[in-house]
Amino acid sequence: MKQPVTNPSVDPAQPDRQAAPVAAEHPPVRLLFPALLLVMLLAALDQTIVSTALPTIVGELGGLNNLSWVVTAYLLSSTIVVPLYGKFGDLFGRKIVLQTAIVVFLVGSALCGIAQNMTQLIVLRALQGLGGGGLLVVTMAAIADVIPPAERGRFQGVFGGVFGLATVIGPLLGGFLVEHLTWRWIFYINLPLGVVSLLVIGAVFKPRVQQVKHTIDYMGAAFLAGALTCIILFTSQGGTILPWTSPQLWFTLGIGLVSIWGFIHEERTAAEPIMPLELFKQRTFLISSLASFIIGVSLFGSVTFIPLYLQVVKDSTPSQAGMQMLPMMGGLFIMSMVTGRIISKIGKYRIFPIIGTFLVSVAMLLLSRLQIDTPVRVMYLYMGLLGCGLGMVMQVLVLAVQNTVEFKHMGVATSGVTLFRSIGGSIGVAGFGAVFSNGLSARLEKLIPPDTELPHALGPTAIHQLPEALRNDYLHAFAGALHTVYLSAACVVVLAFVLAWLLKDHPLRKH
Repeated sequence: MKQPVTNPSVDPAQPDRQAAPVAAEHPPVRLLFPALLLVMLLAALDQTIVSTALPTIVGELGGLNNLSWVVTAYLLSSTIVVPLYGKFGDLFGRKIVLQTAIVVFLVGSALCGIAQNMTQLIVLRALQGLGGGGLLVVTMAAIADVIPPAERGRFQGVFGGVFGLATVIGPLLGGFLVEHLTWRWIFYINLPLGVVSLLVIGAVFKPRVQQVKHTIDYMGAAFLAGALTCIILFTSQGGTILPWTSPQLWFTLGIGLVSIWGFIHEERTAAEPIMPLELFKQRTFLISSLASFIIGVSLFGSVTFIPLYLQVVKDSTPSQAGMQMLPMMGGLFIMSMVTGRIISKIGKYRIFPIIGTFLVSVAMLLLSRLQIDTPVRVMYLYMGLLGCGLGMVMQVLVLAVQNTVEFKHMGVATSGVTLFRSIGGSIGVAGFGAVFSNGLSARLEKLIPPDTELPHALGPTAIHQLPEALRNDYLHAFAGALHTVYLSAACVVVLAFVLAWLLKDHPLRKH
């Protein structure tokens, strides 16, 4: 007699018969998981490790006017390729795409290490970003290939912790390498670690591969690249390189908006769109993407300005400032792992983004109250609270999306959430940077007499060498500008808190 068709993941009559094949298909996770963690560590480190080395790089290569592009080039190229890697992973298989991204990243790292001038370094950083953008998104999608959602929470929690660890420890490691070796080692250090992960992934990663007709949406890719490039240029140049009244600045934004319209139009007609618009009709994907954008703003904004406050106001060295951010790193790392384990145990995840975004908004509000005489131990409390909040949100949003989308969209949906977080980070750093610069200038005009000449390059050392009265005025203006930054960030995170309430718990898949 013909047996009825059932879902093997929920059929109680066949648990043993189904468990063996699934276990047999899984790769040796004990080998694969550390390799994937190492890949994510490399990609996340290169978003922040360069910051403490920039003064040394400029001293050797020159090109002070193009200094910001050493960071922007990597951030821009890695953001643009995120949805492409997600789509390529769905079409060609996660393994070959991840291996390709690692190779491109390592080649870019090696070439950055031998750059002879600033122009070369900027171009090669863009090349490195073309590989780095794939490392994050394909790694997270690769876990979805081999671990079911019911068990994935604890794995995603460790991934969130490693990402936070790399984001916070990047400036510390960069400062250490510059002080004890040379700035070129911030790129060379990627090579042995990347080769090890490449070999392990090649040996043990055996993802599910579906044979599909490969149709690449090149027009969609071009429109998306144009839109992201123009938007990031607008936010990074506005109020700093170009005044807000500059026609060139607004022309750039106009091209970006036209490119967004072209991208949407193309995705409606493409045979295999890079970012299927149907995903945005799914409640979980839409809410998670918007919340990830806001979390990106708060994460990268806080990591950028906290070390600056510690070095300028508290007279910490770059290495000391990195060590003083350990409470944030520890809070994020520990809470990511704890949250992941709890989700795997109870099978529910909605409450964690709600609590997490609330904690982040409170932490930002507390950071907005920093004064020049605020004890560092009080800052430790604020940063620990911020880390705990971020640890309860970042990877949970990825897990929620992976648990609800169709398997054929797993890679592109994962990349979508990552893309919005990356864009949020780019816009957050640029936007808050403009807010800080304008706020600092306005306060200095009020506090310092018009005929007072300040050094052209006001680094932490130069600030602390100013006359006492002038130094105190500058530090008060500096702290006041930070108040505006973190108060703005707190208001932005409230939007993520509201969005988190709109999420729904869906039963975690068992297969």
